[in-house]
Amino acid sequence: MLAVEGLAKVYPTGKKALGGVDIVIDRPQLVAVIGSSGAGKSTFIRCINRLVEPTAGRVLLNGQDIVALDRKGLRAARRRIGMIFQEYNLVERLSVMQNVLSGRLGYVGLLAALRYRFPPQDIQAAFALLDRVGLAGYHDRRADALSGGQRQRVGIARALMQRPDLLLLDEPTASLDPKTSRQIMRLVRELVAERQTPAIINIHDVALARAYADRIIGMKDGLIVFDAEAGSLTEAALTQIYGEEDWSSPQEEDEDIPAGAAAMASLGMTS
Repeated sequence: MLAVEGLAKVYPTGKKALGGVDIVIDRPQLVAVIGSSGAGKSTFIRCINRLVEPTAGRVLLNGQDIVALDRKGLRAARRRIGMIFQEYNLVERLSVMQNVLSGRLGYVGLLAALRYRFPPQDIQAAFALLDRVGLAGYHDRRADALSGGQRQRVGIARALMQRPDLLLLDEPTASLDPKTSRQIMRLVRELVAERQTPAIINIHDVALARAYADRIIGMKDGLIVFDAEAGSLTEAALTQIYGEEDWSSPQEEDEDIPAGAAAMASLGMTS
């Protein structure tokens, strides 16, 4: 399904964001990417669909190298990659239905897109998705009238309207409260299984990653330092990803504690 080979990103300043990343996702699964701020997680996610242009490497989605595509080919390829953002990226003044249907803009003509005129089957699919993500009856609401969790559900429905071969999620729970974050993660995991669509999620919350992901990739300094089933994420692995810390002791959250520390306490790994 997805093979990433030697993916690298070096910015004009000389900063190396990715140092040569290799992964293979050969079945539908939810893959969580964790690591400290600056580890390269967002760059990795965004290089896959070329929101950030890689410096080197290949991204093979069902055998097609996304990195080698010209602008026209990239537009077509992005139809098959659903992207879900931390800040939702909805058009606030438009309705929920219009935002969801925007996931089909790449499949209709320009005039129809400007007028938001879509085939009946697309409209039916949008209603079905709104029902599936828990927003039945919200189709006429303006996006700016929704809560954060509801907006993220609209973003998920919009991405699924593309009927993607791959889902990318960039910090989708960062702006949500703990309960809503769990609901969103549970929904994503269920949709991966139902639609047989692999998903990669960049996430800071180690507890959520361990609870809902099938596989966890740990990044440090632009490199993958851990890649295994979620249940294999040990204290030693966390030290490898985040640095030395007493993971068995409860910690008060502050800016100096690595992102995983407080999360591990919530997993019951306390003295």
